[in-house]
Amino acid sequence: MGSDMIIAAQNSGGSGAFNLLLLLAVPLVFYFLLIRPQSKRRKEQLAMQSAIEPGTKVITTAGMHATVVEVDEDGELLLEIAPGVQARFLKQAVMTVVKDEPADEADDEELDGGTDTVDTPGAAKPAASIDLSKDDAVGHADAEEAGTAAPAGKAAEKPSA
Repeated sequence: MGSDMIIAAQNSGGSGAFNLLLLLAVPLVFYFLLIRPQSKRRKEQLAMQSAIEPGTKVITTAGMHATVVEVDEDGELLLEIAPGVQARFLKQAVMTVVKDEPADEADDEELDGGTDTVDTPGAAKPAASIDLSKDDAVGHADAEEAGTAAPAGKAAEKPSA
């Protein structure tokens, strides 16, 4: 029985180099997939927050749209969140800077007559309109003959016999 353990130990001796490579590869994967991109995003965020000037339109981390009125040296912003309503925020509370769209693109949208909508999760969807045309009349007549009630807003019509 003791000789079986010695043979098993001798057979697993070649995997030492593989284990060493695996131990070195795991931290490299974490660095390139997690740490490096996060630090890059953090640097971009800090650069954006330090470049904020009065008149800039921003969105805070709470989702509030505002216009920068004043920038203090101690890292605070005075934001106008509605006409005549101002609030003081830290620069770190700014999530994004809203880019103004050029006037010619806004005019093109008005000429097209449509507005673009963004489909957000959890937002209420508009109700679909129901067209009760003569294609549906056959289905309603069948329902009336079966003794079911007429659709809401329509008077039940009985066939005259």
